[in-house]
Amino acid sequence: MQLQGKVALISGAGGGICRAIAVAFAKEGASVACYDLNAKSAAETARLVGAAGAKATHRVCDVSSEDDVQAAADAAQAAFGRIDILVSGAAPHDPGGPVHEIPIPEWRQVIDINLTGSFLLSRAVVPHMLAGGGGSIIFIASQLARVGTAGRAAYCATKGALVQLAKVMAADYAQQNIRVNALSPGGVETERTLRRYGSFDAANATLGQKHLTQRLGKVDEIAPAAVFLASDAASFVTGSDLLVDGGYTAI
Repeated sequence: MQLQGKVALISGAGGGICRAIAVAFAKEGASVACYDLNAKSAAETARLVGAAGAKATHRVCDVSSEDDVQAAADAAQAAFGRIDILVSGAAPHDPGGPVHEIPIPEWRQVIDINLTGSFLLSRAVVPHMLAGGGGSIIFIASQLARVGTAGRAAYCATKGALVQLAKVMAADYAQQNIRVNALSPGGVETERTLRRYGSFDAANATLGQKHLTQRLGKVDEIAPAAVFLASDAASFVTGSDLLVDGGYTAI
């Protein structure tokens, strides 16, 4: 069990990818603090973590709120006595569009959650990691951190920024045994995909064809990469962006 005795804090834990990561962590022996803006979704992920044989807590957390994030980090520390792993995966649904048509509140929401949320979570969790002797921070980025796509200015900008943030933080904390990496999935079958495309069939017929695999990924194909980055198997991996994108960016 690669994560035996470790504690993970996961934001966006109610969503498809981060829920799969939470359960995968549990199966590898980690305790998991499941945080999400949706209380019901966070509680369901915590239930699944428990069903996988691990300890779990859950809590509503708005990652754009400094107070919420600090309280969430402190609650995880109080519940489990340490924090070894942070997975920052909270993300809003952004309808998108050309820049001149994007409402300012929509732009700010994407920045506040995707980018500032990761900063705030890191700022709150790092002191606990330092006290515990190190840790692993994983930002859920995207293949669209590396390539653009029409109508996704805010999304692409924030995901690209997360890759850069991981590099800078990796340099800042290398000597304190804190590794920081980005994990970039390609298109994946999640509720966010359904909201954008209406059905997985429609998504695979359009977005799926942009992958060398000719299909979207499954959440259970992303989670093992997070387990790797969180574990000691990745002890020589920091400042990286791990692509699990079905070949989307290969050509």
